[in-house]
Amino acid sequence: MKIRPIILCGGAGTRLWPGQKNQQAKQFIDFGGWTLISKTLDRIKNSIFDYPIISTNHKYLKNVKKYLKKNKIKKYKIILEPEKKNTAPAILASALVEEIPLKQPLMYLAADHLIEKPSILNKSINKNKFNLDHENIFIFGIKPSNPSSEYGYFLTKKIKNNLDKVTKFIEKPKLNLAKKLIKQKGYWNSGMFFIRKDSIINNFKKYQPKTFKNCNIAVKKSIHKNNIFYLNKNAFSKSIEKSFDYAILEKTKKINAIKLDMPWSDLGSWREISKIYKKNKNKYFKKKNVYYRPWGKYINLFEGKNFLVKELTVNSKSSISLQKHNFRSEHWMITNGKPMITINKKKFYKKPDESVFVPRGAIHRIENNFNKPVKIIEVQTGSILKETDIIRFQDVYGRVK
Repeated sequence: MKIRPIILCGGAGTRLWPGQKNQQAKQFIDFGGWTLISKTLDRIKNSIFDYPIISTNHKYLKNVKKYLKKNKIKKYKIILEPEKKNTAPAILASALVEEIPLKQPLMYLAADHLIEKPSILNKSINKNKFNLDHENIFIFGIKPSNPSSEYGYFLTKKIKNNLDKVTKFIEKPKLNLAKKLIKQKGYWNSGMFFIRKDSIINNFKKYQPKTFKNCNIAVKKSIHKNNIFYLNKNAFSKSIEKSFDYAILEKTKKINAIKLDMPWSDLGSWREISKIYKKNKNKYFKKKNVYYRPWGKYINLFEGKNFLVKELTVNSKSSISLQKHNFRSEHWMITNGKPMITINKKKFYKKPDESVFVPRGAIHRIENNFNKPVKIIEVQTGSILKETDIIRFQDVYGRVK
């Protein structure tokens, strides 16, 4: 039996756009000729997979259909939520579609993850499908590349059949704890998991009976039209709003881990996005986009909807002006040198791979007091991303009027 990929595509990407409305969801952002949803759809074009089911909501339906067509996926089903209820009801409802056989393996994928070596993931999925049963759940762990506070972790122990049983989950630890967890061979919790349909049903019946009852009714009373299941709103709205982690994973004891050593990110922060542009800088570089300034230069790498990615080079013993912006905020990731940063009344130094957030309206400056040039990947987000949105207060090059 083939594996059914179920793609969760309802996230709004609020971590990237705090306090901002009507911003583009992360999975649909054009990062320079590619999107996360397209890469996810490409990953399931493999002989181990059956046609996909996409779980999303009314807001994203048009975009989902656009990318299915763009990626030439002709056979699919879309489960349309009438309202957001977090991941537990979304995961359950998408599994309850009648045409999915009871013992079919289901692979849950997020639409907004970047996986650069999908063959490693697909191989591990196919290898472990025979270990699935009517109760257990397999989650995917990523070997940490660095101690990060942006991801959850889990610890494991070996059990029979050489399987790794999950013994503990740790939610987004502080840096010191993250370092200890890595020493204890902890893995990042990727949020992807592998499970049979009957196991989904059994776990929800046992731990979330109310949500099971209402999702079951929502699917049975759904309107099925043009490959889309419009879930019954009255029933679905009675489901308890919970994440799958809190609803099921924290309660069941039958969780095993599939450990992966491969490049992975959920691009949940502009720092992570900055790393992608740094890594692929040559791909984005155009000579006409290099602009020289008295303090050094900047290169416009890519402009997307409401965001602009630059690389700044601040020369030795140089400084940008003390300035602010009315229409944009900035996210900096230092890639070279040791700049002194001013944000309003605070001054501090930063090292490579560290990041800084400059809120809209904050008075700020970058100073390079050393011999080594400072390099920064800067992501601007806002309604106006032009040099005209610079209000200078002090400038060593005489640019304050």
